Amino acid sequence: MSRRDDVERRLADVRRRVATAATASGRDPDEVTLVVVTKFFPAADVRLLADLGVGDVGENRHQEAAAKAAECADLDLRWHFIGGLQSNKAAAVASYADVVESVDRPKLVAPLSRGAVERGRSLDVLLQVSLDPPDAAGHRAGADPRELTDLAGRVAEAEGLRLRGLMAVAPLGEAPATAFARLAAIRSGLLAEHPEAGWLSAGMSGDFEAAIGAGATHVRVGSAVLGPRPSMK
Repeated sequence: MSRRDDVERRLADVRRRVATAATASGRDPDEVTLVVVTKFFPAADVRLLADLGVGDVGENRHQEAAAKAAECADLDLRWHFIGGLQSNKAAAVASYADVVESVDRPKLVAPLSRGAVERGRSLDVLLQVSLDPPDAAGHRAGADPRELTDLAGRVAEAEGLRLRGLMAVAPLGEAPATAFARLAAIRSGLLAEHPEAGWLSAGMSGDFEAAIGAGATHVRVGSAVLGPRPSMK
């Protein structure tokens, strides 16, 4: 089987699963955007995905993301930065990312804003919220839900940034559906203050159906579409 045939088959299966999960939740499958995570995969795979109709791709390492976005600049893609973001790299990320999904602290807002303004761009921002208790083992990245009001306000007021909603990762060792139900409640609180912030990025290859059931508008899927991730070089 050729690489194209393999990816096309996997992509079709993921799209079918997304549609099934959305329909089962009484939602329109078109409400859910598939973001294919291309971490460690070559630019050739990004081009293949674009040819197969994928419009959103995700990266979580700045150096790799910047190089890949430059190499694929001729493609009509929306680039999502989904990894941990360092404040000294934030302005540079704003030069190529269309969406930054991992804003989890106020320190990131100013450099992201500066990077977007300097390049005449508008950057969509998601606040990454932690679904773990503070003392949990294997704690996932993300802002404490109690800090979201302040963080959301800072993003909403920043020039060049558009507050779009929330991103989260299900905690280790907990049923995803339980965690995503908690996320849905957090999202309701944000929407009460920022009705425009309706995006919810949640769910990966192993749990995106549960995330869709909890209202996810974006799912981040890598291996289910592209196969086992190559080793980092």
